Amino acid sequence: MRGTSIINRVILSVLLCVMVLGLCGCWEQMGETAAEGSRRHQRNLRIDGQGLAADIDMFWLLDEPSTLTERRIP
Repeated sequence: MRGTSIINRVILSVLLCVMVLGLCGCWEQMGETAAEGSRRHQRNLRIDGQGLAADIDMFWLLDEPSTLTERRIP
């Protein structure tokens, strides 16, 4: 019982520290303004979205041209 209590306290204190650091904004890069951080987040989301779209296209076989006919149709 005593070992479980210590483990619970350690887990609770780690979670509390993570929450405090997250709320105060200490996760920002050193020397980075809020605008730069926002641009970095937007860029990461855009790149991740493009990768997700490419994966979906590959799953549905939309990433390769159709070979139903030999003639090129404009």
